[in-house]
Amino acid sequence: MSTGDEVTATAPARRTPFWLELTLAIAFGLFFAYDAWEAVGNLIGMTQVASALETSINGVGWLVLIAAAVLPVVLFAAAFLLGRRRTAPVQAALYLCGLAVSAALYLDILLMFGPGALLA
Repeated sequence: MSTGDEVTATAPARRTPFWLELTLAIAFGLFFAYDAWEAVGNLIGMTQVASALETSINGVGWLVLIAAAVLPVVLFAAAFLLGRRRTAPVQAALYLCGLAVSAALYLDILLMFGPGALLA
C-alpha cells in the first residue's frame, strides 16, 4: 500500500536526435532562403523598373521590399527557436507554419501595394 510519500519517476521527454534536427533545419532552411532570395530579386527588379521609368521607389516601397526580404529569415529563426527541444513532427509543423505565414504575408503585401504603389 502506498502512503503517498513516494516520488514517482517520470520518463524523460523524447528529444529529436541532433542529426534529424539538423536535417530538418537545412531542408526547410532552403525553402526559407528561396523566399528571401526571391524577395531580394524583387527588390532589385523594382529598382531597375523605377530607373527605367525615371522615377524612384518611395519610402513605403523600400519598407515593404526590405520587410519582404527579412521576413523569411525572422520566421525561420522563430520556428527554429520554438522547435529546439521538441519532437521531429512538431519541428516540421513549425517550419511548415512559418513557410505558410511567409507566403501568406508576401501575397498580402503584393496584393495590397502592387508594383505601382511602391514607386514615387
